[in-house]
Amino acid sequence: MGRLNDHTRAQNEAAIRAALDRLLRGEIPPGGKCDVKTLANTSGVTRSALYTTYLHLKEEFERRRDQLRDAGVIADPRDAQIDRLKEQVRQLKERLASKEQDNADLTAFRTQALSQLAAQHEEITRLRTAVASTSKIRDLSAVRDHRAGAPAPDDS
Repeated sequence: MGRLNDHTRAQNEAAIRAALDRLLRGEIPPGGKCDVKTLANTSGVTRSALYTTYLHLKEEFERRRDQLRDAGVIADPRDAQIDRLKEQVRQLKERLASKEQDNADLTAFRTQALSQLAAQHEEITRLRTAVASTSKIRDLSAVRDHRAGAPAPDDS
């Protein structure tokens, strides 16, 4: 392949500048990045041409891209997506830790409640046994039934 004529060189430079501007505006093609490889692909020149014939444009692209990044303007939407997803993961980890603590608190509460219920059941059972073994205590429900017209139990 021979040397480029002035017309072809000017066309390639215009294509590179147009691609450079699109990438720096955030117009990243699917599967691309805001990098030299994507710049070469979208402008229609080889990467080796960017490193040799159009080195000044490659360096301009990298300088402007780095300035945008340093200024907080992210030229690559994937970087913004990565930052957003990292923040989302951080928030989800916080929520998970909070829910795990809630779960631990509820499990401890349930254990304590079951223990108290078991103790109350034992107390009720003990009191029923004590009532049943004492002859001086009457079942008032039998007296109430008698007043309502039911036959009274034999109190012998």
